[in-house]
Amino acid sequence: MSVKAKTLMIQVSTEQQSITTTDDSMCSSPQEQLSLFMEKLSSILTELKDDKRLIMIGNPQIQKAVESLEADFRRAKAMEKSGLASSPAAHDEHIEQVIQSLARGLGLVLFASHDVVEVTRKAEIEALRREMMKMNIVNKPNLIMSSDESEFSLYDRGIVEEDDRITLDIDGIVEEDDRIALDIDDVVVQIKYGDDQLLKCALHGLKSLVLDGMITKEGVHHEDMIPVLFNRLSSSKTDDRLIILRILQALVAQDDEHKEKMAEMGNLSILVKSLGRDLEEQKEAVGLLVSLSDVAAVRRRIGRIQGCIVMLAAIFNGDDQMASHDAANLLNSLSGNTQYALHMAEAGYFKPLVHYLNQGSDMSKILMATALSRMELTDQNRANLGQDGAIEPLVKMFSTGNLEAKQSSLNALHNLSVSKANVQRLMKSGIVATLLQLLFSVTSVLMTLREPASAILAKIAAQSEAGIVLVKQDIAQQMISLLHLTSPVIQCHLLEALNAIAARPTASKVRKKMKENGAVRLLLPFLTESRNAKIRNGALNLIYVLSNDMQGGELMEQLEETHLNTLINVVLSSPATDDEKAAAVGILSNFPVSDKNVTDKFMKANLLPILVSLLTSSTPTTPHLLAENISAVLIRFTLPSDKKLQHFSAENGVISILVNLLTCGSIVAKCRAATSLAQLSQNSFALRKSRKSRWFSCAPPHPTDSFCQVHDGHCSTRSTFCLIKSGAVPPLVQILQGNEREADEASLSCLATLLQDDIWENGSNFLVKKSCVQPIIKILEEGISLKAQEKCLWILERIFRVEAYRVEYGECAQVVLIDLAQNGDSLLKPTVARLLAQLELLQSQSSYF
Repeated sequence: MSVKAKTLMIQVSTEQQSITTTDDSMCSSPQEQLSLFMEKLSSILTELKDDKRLIMIGNPQIQKAVESLEADFRRAKAMEKSGLASSPAAHDEHIEQVIQSLARGLGLVLFASHDVVEVTRKAEIEALRREMMKMNIVNKPNLIMSSDESEFSLYDRGIVEEDDRITLDIDGIVEEDDRIALDIDDVVVQIKYGDDQLLKCALHGLKSLVLDGMITKEGVHHEDMIPVLFNRLSSSKTDDRLIILRILQALVAQDDEHKEKMAEMGNLSILVKSLGRDLEEQKEAVGLLVSLSDVAAVRRRIGRIQGCIVMLAAIFNGDDQMASHDAANLLNSLSGNTQYALHMAEAGYFKPLVHYLNQGSDMSKILMATALSRMELTDQNRANLGQDGAIEPLVKMFSTGNLEAKQSSLNALHNLSVSKANVQRLMKSGIVATLLQLLFSVTSVLMTLREPASAILAKIAAQSEAGIVLVKQDIAQQMISLLHLTSPVIQCHLLEALNAIAARPTASKVRKKMKENGAVRLLLPFLTESRNAKIRNGALNLIYVLSNDMQGGELMEQLEETHLNTLINVVLSSPATDDEKAAAVGILSNFPVSDKNVTDKFMKANLLPILVSLLTSSTPTTPHLLAENISAVLIRFTLPSDKKLQHFSAENGVISILVNLLTCGSIVAKCRAATSLAQLSQNSFALRKSRKSRWFSCAPPHPTDSFCQVHDGHCSTRSTFCLIKSGAVPPLVQILQGNEREADEASLSCLATLLQDDIWENGSNFLVKKSCVQPIIKILEEGISLKAQEKCLWILERIFRVEAYRVEYGECAQVVLIDLAQNGDSLLKPTVARLLAQLELLQSQSSYF
């Protein structure tokens, strides 16, 4: 240590301190009080000596303080037994001095252990010490230390001998001849100008003096103690700041007049800075601010300090419960000012704002609702506001308030309706019927309210449970009728709501009624909307959803050739978003694949290369719906009845795109890709080049790796659409081995093309080699799709024609087949019976046939 520690000496004179007695001390003699105190002190001293934490720390200051207290206790006990204190008249003053000596010993223990360890029963020890210090002393002993002395001396008319003086070495390494006596003036000087170590010692001493009530109000003012402490609070280290805050809190507790000095703007600004520091300092600072905030002027000053409300809101949301409680109390005390309440809401503390919405004046309610409508809120903020009760008063404002109240509350509800939890609260409040009435109102005064009303309805429609109510109320057709009578903003909200309603699986009746009432024709003009892409996108999506349910030529009846060209142009257009293109391609995919006129228009517009390009350039962020709908359109370009169109598709790279979808696409895209590949594969055998061709000598030689063992000829991806050469079989098998079952039927149909009559044996060998049998048996057993089971049985019947495969797989297949024979669908039983006969488990003459 660079600076030798100083020993604190406190000289207390009878003119400086007056100690009043408690009721108990006035009713009991000093002799009785001594006995009472000795009894309480005995158990405390025992616990201190046995406290394992104090023993383990081995701090010499603590040990010396406990030993000193024990020595005082032994002398008092010996004095009590010897009868020295038996004369109540002659020795009252002496007994009181002994009691105060014991009290100081307790204080030394608390002081020595303050920064080291929390003493057990600290509060009880402190209370006992205070009670003992309140003894009424006629002649108080003086604590005196001369400049050449090295220890505390208690001169008490010879009762305590010179060699029993109490010594507390604050740092344990200070030489006796270097110790300096400090009075209260010295303490303040050290706090003002001392270095870190001297400051710490002085602060501990001052804290002890304040807690013991040994500094008067006049002394605090005379020494300018509060400004001094605040000055050091702004510049000292963390540990010292904590002590300063605790001293200030103790001063406030002792006298309200100290609050006036602390409540000056400069001091409050320094105090607010502590709110942004570590948790302990935050806790002390917010507690002190709460103590100061019972004065209205102080509350106004606190609220004006930059960052104060933000930091208080952060402390409220923190983990420390006591600090959070104090921060909430302080925020609530500041919330009498509406501007402060708004700042709190912006900082994430919403209770005052909700309080004003519930109980404020009409103007306050409008002010809060308007501010709420403009706030940038997180989802958690919105949920908290709903949980704090903001929805109900806003709904009441909308229902019963004037136009300004309706406007502000409706905008605020729109902001809150982004939260799913708040949508449920809106539903429970009964606002939907009022919103619908407002939406269809023709009253000019209320027209300005239709925008937020439509926006809230769109949010309600998007929520699962809430949207069901709109489906049941059958308002979709009415919304469509409003589309051409409203502003673009309302049109966007209405289309958003209509899409959410129509897209529900349970809304088939709603979609049917919308189609019957000409919804598609009402939506078609929006496809050419060039000023607002959101409107065009909303209309495209809604037409796409409605077209999914259209059968045969129903869609062609609704759309004219110009509209078909418009849809194709959306796909070809660079400015169009992926979502718009996905919807447009989806509508195009719903035209009947057999309609040659539509195919010709697609070919004329050069649509296929554009679709291939869209899939080739797709990224992980490309919507799945775009790939799914493109794969649906490709089914048209791969029909087995049009080999010319198939060749055109192959030349444009369709097959590699389809194989890639089998690996990377969604399960819907995989299903549609497998369907297209199955259509292409149906013609592979007819298109292969036989190696026994009579034109072999004239034809150019085939590459050595072009021969296909399944098709028994020369194959390639582009010329014969061969599944084997395209590498499609492994991903098809992976689909069968996976957990999603939606693409099973299409994948099985694709693999079944390798078992056509002319090539079934070669195909069986290949499928067995690619480990197809086990996945097929598994799908057959799971029985999720009847058509998939039919495909499985058809494939197994072909494979089991080979005896070796019957032997290899018959045992695991027969369990599933027997179960199907007994419990399966009747449509499957004839095929099952044939397979069981193949496995010689059933006679061919069985009634199952």
